[in-house]
Amino acid sequence: MTTEPNPNANAKAAAAPQSNGKRKKALMTLGAVAVLAGIGWTAWYLLVSRFHEDTDDAYVQGNVVSIVPQTQGTVVSIDADDGMKVEAGQPLVHLDPNDAQVAYDQAVANLANTVRQVRGLYSAVDAGAADLAAREAQVARARADLKRREGLVGNGAVSAEELAHARNELAVLEAGLRASSGNLSRNRALVDATDVGTQPQVAAAASQLRQAYLNLQRTAIVAPVSGYVAKRQVQLGQRVQPGVNLMTIVPLEQLWIEANFKETQLAKMRIGQPVKVHADLYGGDVEYDGRVAALGMGTGSAFSLLPAQNASGNWIKIVQRVPVRIEVEPKQLAEHPLRLGLSMAVDVTVRDQAGPVLAAPRKDDKPLLTTAAYEKQLNDANALIDKVIRENLPGTRHG
Repeated sequence: MTTEPNPNANAKAAAAPQSNGKRKKALMTLGAVAVLAGIGWTAWYLLVSRFHEDTDDAYVQGNVVSIVPQTQGTVVSIDADDGMKVEAGQPLVHLDPNDAQVAYDQAVANLANTVRQVRGLYSAVDAGAADLAAREAQVARARADLKRREGLVGNGAVSAEELAHARNELAVLEAGLRASSGNLSRNRALVDATDVGTQPQVAAAASQLRQAYLNLQRTAIVAPVSGYVAKRQVQLGQRVQPGVNLMTIVPLEQLWIEANFKETQLAKMRIGQPVKVHADLYGGDVEYDGRVAALGMGTGSAFSLLPAQNASGNWIKIVQRVPVRIEVEPKQLAEHPLRLGLSMAVDVTVRDQAGPVLAAPRKDDKPLLTTAAYEKQLNDANALIDKVIRENLPGTRHG
């Protein structure tokens, strides 16, 4: 009995080597791709990635300037609202000025009256000096008369009674001389080494006028810096007290980024390293250039209201985050403005290790932030004081 060959078995036997060859080729290709990917990733890490630290736990921060009154009063006008651009020195809120105006008028009158009284002191000194000179002459004459009479008593030309009268007259004149000298010394003590403007009574009255003038000017609450108004809370008719927050001003050119990096990312981070920043507001189309300005002095939890206490032993280790301050180019901020609190993504290039970890001491004593919005008020007050004093000096004519 003969068996016929099975064509299916032959086909399977022929297909098996081909199938194994394809599988082997596919595995080799996959392995090659994996090796190339590994080589590529390694090269990318060694050449690029290990020199970068990035995070998207970053937010826009900035100076928030509170507008508070320096004197109490009732709000009679509001000149700025949310979103408005204001300049330094521009009035924002006006308080009722009537009470401050009355106090100011009283201070002006008090200074004028004090100047005239002090002028009287200077005149009293001159008159006292003249009176003292006259009394000294009288005493000298009385002494000479007494001495002459004492020489004539012995020969009877002058009676004892007349001599006694001469002595009494001299005593009276000497007493008047001492009183005149005392009055002159007292008046001189009030004006010595001074002029009318620097005399203590005038200086005290001038200080009162300066304060009254400043209180009057402070009924107009001005912007200390230029920026944009935010969080206006003040309302018309509101009675405000010093220190109450009426609104805030945000200078958008003074913004920075606060990026919260993991503590494991800070080993190679240095001040001055370049940073690339993207805002969720603009997406990837806008890129800001920045630099590391400062590394935080503690983690976020260390400065929290209730710091974590791990002394009990029941704790779970959590990677802490440290705030890093990043400054952005002002020109780019002007072209693409940011807002406080916006989410940002930052990428720090840590290749350059020359920068310090801690900021160096400042070499100058200039303030980091300052305002000249209130200088004009004080200068005007001093000019007003000089004017009132001049108008009440001798020879001044009032039209």
